[in-house]
Amino acid sequence: MRRRFAAVGGALLALACAHSPPVPPITAQQSSGRFEPVVTYLRSQVDSAFPGAVVAVGQHDPEGKLLLLAAVGHYGANDQRSVTTQTIYDLASLTKVIGLTTAAMMLVGEGKLELDAPVQRYVPAFQGPGKERVLIRHLLTHSSGLPAWRPLYAEAATREQALALVDTTPLLRQPGDTFVYSDLGAIVLTQAVEGITGRRLDDFLNERVFGKLDMESTRYLPPETWRARIAPTENDTVFRHRLLRGEVHDENAGRLGGVSGHAGLFSTGPDLAKFAGWLLFERHSEDGMFLSCADTPICPPWITPRIVRDFTRRQNLPPGSSRALGWDTPSDNSSAGTKMGPNAFGHTGFTGTSIWFDPDRNLFIILLTNRVNPTRANTKIFQVRRRVADLVNEILTPPQ
Repeated sequence: MRRRFAAVGGALLALACAHSPPVPPITAQQSSGRFEPVVTYLRSQVDSAFPGAVVAVGQHDPEGKLLLLAAVGHYGANDQRSVTTQTIYDLASLTKVIGLTTAAMMLVGEGKLELDAPVQRYVPAFQGPGKERVLIRHLLTHSSGLPAWRPLYAEAATREQALALVDTTPLLRQPGDTFVYSDLGAIVLTQAVEGITGRRLDDFLNERVFGKLDMESTRYLPPETWRARIAPTENDTVFRHRLLRGEVHDENAGRLGGVSGHAGLFSTGPDLAKFAGWLLFERHSEDGMFLSCADTPICPPWITPRIVRDFTRRQNLPPGSSRALGWDTPSDNSSAGTKMGPNAFGHTGFTGTSIWFDPDRNLFIILLTNRVNPTRANTKIFQVRRRVADLVNEILTPPQ
């Protein structure tokens, strides 16, 4: 398999490589080795913080090897089957970065989406006082002035009605003035991406990202044939009135048909490790180079290193905010723990998921759980994420 890199001036450099950017061929649980303290700790949290979990730790290794891939616990409170590394989890708000932000990065790189353009250029229905001053950058930094949420699932009967409500929701703050983590802002950005591409978000991501990275267990709206591998989330008592398994946990994403930029993706630890290895690879690549492929059916997505670094760098918008573009960066009491480097970035999901990168250490940490099973009232995952991140970093820190 070969990769070819072409410089922006037209000169071609052919580099023979044994593998494309990391696509770990993991099919079974690996030995924990020196990471046994991480696995032991997670086992201690089974039936306390979550029913089950999968953890993956890795780097952008040319061989695509993971440092750790392990599963603990069982599927759910009423499903005692043992979790495996191939168990599928509802990613919740990891959808915002794995899906929506990645789509935005690609469109920025193609010159089709401008960060400092008004949202109304791409979403004309986004109307109301002050909204002409809301920029795409504001949506990505959660500084648009939109509220965090509204019960679309109860207020609207269709996807179209729900989007109309989002687009006409009044601003609570002036654009750029205040950080408010907003699912509504992510839904507006979803419309921008779909308007530019002329495609529904899931179709765009399946072709341009997941398919190219061979992420075969990652998608919106998982088919019934996947059901046995999917960890259940919560017994929905307010909207769908059933135990959710393979159906997005987020009520508003459910009203939007299961496909939205703020929630809806399902995936596995090995699949997210492929994504994470690719993103680290792109971030560490040389500027002024672009990736094309030859002699291989799998050609990874292309985003310039500069764009990856721009999107994963703290924006200070509004001043003091920890947010990058789509991504978050470590802050006080962050799920990143206390030992990540100054350029770290990541995100969490309400169902109990998280992904963190430390590019200075060439490291990613993925944790998938269904902590909302049987109920979202269990919030012990907050301390678990921090402890897992710190344990991994302690293990990788050479003795003084």
